[in-house]
Amino acid sequence: MTILEEQIIATPNGKPAVKDRLVVVGNGMAGVRAVEEVLSRGGATMFDITVFGDEPYGNYNRILLSNVLAGSDDTAEIYLNPVDWYADNQIDLRAGVRVVKVDRFARMVYADDGTSLRYDRLILATGSRSFFPPMEGMWADDKTLTAGVFGFRSLDDCTAMIDYAIGKTKGVVIGGGLLGLEAARGLQNRGLTVDVVHASTTLMNAQLDDAAGAILRRSVENIGITVHTGVTTTKIVSTDGKLTGIVFSDGTEIACDMLVISAGIRPNVGLARRAGLTVERAIVVDDHMRSIDDDRIYVVGECAQHRGQVYGLVAPLWEQASVLADHLTGTNIGAAYHGSRMATKLKVAGVDVASMGLKAPERPDDEFVQFSEPKHGIYKTIVVRDGKLVGATLVGDVRKVAFLMQAFDRGLPLPEERISLMFDIGTPAVEVGAAELADDAQVCNCNGVSKSALVSCVTAGEKSVAGVMAATRAGKGCGSCKTLVTQIVEWAAGGAVVDDPSANWYVPGIPYAKPELMRLIRELELHSVSSVFAALAPDGKPDANSKMGLSSLLQMMWADEFVDERDARFVNDRVHANIQRDGTFSVVPQMKGGVTSSAQLRKIADVADKYQVPLIKLTGGQRIDLLGVRKEDLPNVWGDLDMPSGFAYGKSFRTVKTCVGSDFCRFGVGDSTALGIAIEERFQGIAGPGKMKLAVTGCPRNCAEALCKDVGVVAVDGGRWEIYVGGAAGAHIRKGDLLANVDDPGEVITLVGRFLQYYRENANWLERTYAWVPRVGIDEIRAVVVDDRDGVAQRLDADMQKAVDAYVDPWKERETPATPGQFRTALPLTVLPQVPVR
Repeated sequence: MTILEEQIIATPNGKPAVKDRLVVVGNGMAGVRAVEEVLSRGGATMFDITVFGDEPYGNYNRILLSNVLAGSDDTAEIYLNPVDWYADNQIDLRAGVRVVKVDRFARMVYADDGTSLRYDRLILATGSRSFFPPMEGMWADDKTLTAGVFGFRSLDDCTAMIDYAIGKTKGVVIGGGLLGLEAARGLQNRGLTVDVVHASTTLMNAQLDDAAGAILRRSVENIGITVHTGVTTTKIVSTDGKLTGIVFSDGTEIACDMLVISAGIRPNVGLARRAGLTVERAIVVDDHMRSIDDDRIYVVGECAQHRGQVYGLVAPLWEQASVLADHLTGTNIGAAYHGSRMATKLKVAGVDVASMGLKAPERPDDEFVQFSEPKHGIYKTIVVRDGKLVGATLVGDVRKVAFLMQAFDRGLPLPEERISLMFDIGTPAVEVGAAELADDAQVCNCNGVSKSALVSCVTAGEKSVAGVMAATRAGKGCGSCKTLVTQIVEWAAGGAVVDDPSANWYVPGIPYAKPELMRLIRELELHSVSSVFAALAPDGKPDANSKMGLSSLLQMMWADEFVDERDARFVNDRVHANIQRDGTFSVVPQMKGGVTSSAQLRKIADVADKYQVPLIKLTGGQRIDLLGVRKEDLPNVWGDLDMPSGFAYGKSFRTVKTCVGSDFCRFGVGDSTALGIAIEERFQGIAGPGKMKLAVTGCPRNCAEALCKDVGVVAVDGGRWEIYVGGAAGAHIRKGDLLANVDDPGEVITLVGRFLQYYRENANWLERTYAWVPRVGIDEIRAVVVDDRDGVAQRLDADMQKAVDAYVDPWKERETPATPGQFRTALPLTVLPQVPVR
């Protein structure tokens, strides 16, 4: 029974009378993540929370310790939750205080500072510790390592190593796994000559086969690190209590003045064992992350053993914390953890490495494809069983890892040409990965950051990769996702990334800012995307990340003279529907001003029944969304509806939301419905740098929410209309600026069109009006659009009219697909959260 259920039973009105005490033992990444998940589910109203931590700090990212050692990150940069965060969330943090005893029967914890505390629910997140293999001379006494010998597990370890490395010349790292190689690289950056000693014959043998390990070894040695494999260290030599060297089992000795032990970890289970909990390799838990011995005790992280598995990776800890919080708070008592598929993508001593599943075939009928290019440090293998990817290894070239992780995690169908799993032949090209990645795809496994979170950050105004990473924590874990984070930020910002040479380019593949690009396009009469690339791209080659932006720009500039090339469109624009996370599509027919009829409703209902549409949803734009339509059904769905497109998928004019206005509402002072319909009919489907959402409301009560739209029109007393621009109410919230106050609905339509044309001509690709208006300034916009200061109003009106005249309902294309595969389903384009990294 969850604590929420107990409280509801205990109080007649169903409201907890007194908050229960939640005690967390462990202030590391797993323990605090569990607390964050509990808080996100309303846990602050259910629990008084106390966190005990051995270290006298706030919560920090252990994965970044290698960066601190290497000097690329400062210690202040790796904190996930500083001490102030605990106070802000009413969490009692006992930093630097170790829990030494748990009395399960009295439900008490006892700490080494003499304090004790009763708990109602207990979370054990005691983590793990460095493993020190038996070696003569390792210890100066029972608890102290010989001077110059270090483990590499904590912030104190890291800072002690940095301090000790000053003036030292030779370092040795025992352990050729991930952390050992990172430690070696860090010491090398500190000016030491470094040797790596590994008992196995293969570096990173837990993840790599012999061939991959050999190529990794070659790459590591190429940067000046000496590698010894297949050897065991038996003795540490010291003089006057200070390290001078190590001795192998064959008697070989290596001189050194600094030694780092990175020979693995062991779960911290002593506290649990003394409390009488079942401990095997770690503390045994059920699918709710509870101890199998005590329903009041939850366990998370490296100290938990679930179905025989103990995970030392970050992503499984996040999954465990989510299930734990669901069950503990009663948010989802059916939530269950079923284990994690093991896959890693990381950078080791400067070398890109990815592995997932099997390293080699295990059955006679397993397919095995191998590519090796040792001279260039590249090695790739894939293992396929029954048509599904069950293993892959990539060293030196990990460009296909995003698709491979999708295939591995979801069991996606694979192309018949297996070599295309390694190279861009038949599978989605690397360049379009960011654009077609599902919004909920987990990009940063270390901190659980999705693509949509990154895009929202960019949309909110953060245009630098560093700023997005700082705001979302993406790339702040192991760092292996930085390339993909950069790709997504560049895609979301249309190439306009701050602190980058291409920051002012309209699209990343054409080295010109928008005004200069438009001038050249007009002078050279470039009417298609391919002609722009041929004439203006540095190498004359197309750039996938630039196609959408160029297509929109050319459509705006040339109207009916624009040469439409379908490969320049995003999948949504190619099929005129919005792709969903499961590969199906969303169909939104136009309902002008939110007004419909019984005939339209019957059509929609008939189509929903005929094509078994799983979800019918009223949208925020006063339309009806049919969700879950198969790609191959789209032409027939459109044909049966026989309604215009609502453009819910495009970077274009979307919809005009209206209230009922003066015809029916007793407060209405203007006919908002009629004006809204007139605006939508005139500008429907007009392409833009970003989507454009409008609203018209019949009185200042603002029922249609006009003040937070790209363009909003409000009726006021005296038959006048106020026009607001640059509003937003999504990830970014902004009240629109007053553009003009006019008397005539016709003038409203003129100024709306003029404003939209000025925005289309001057905004950056994917820059919404709520970012563009404050960047340019409402006074400047008003001077051009309303006052005609620059004498361009007539030209803006004419160009908008040209675009209006060129409009064609894209759903009319349904009878003649542009290509045989336009409405054929291929591999699903969705990506579930990536599997564990590191």
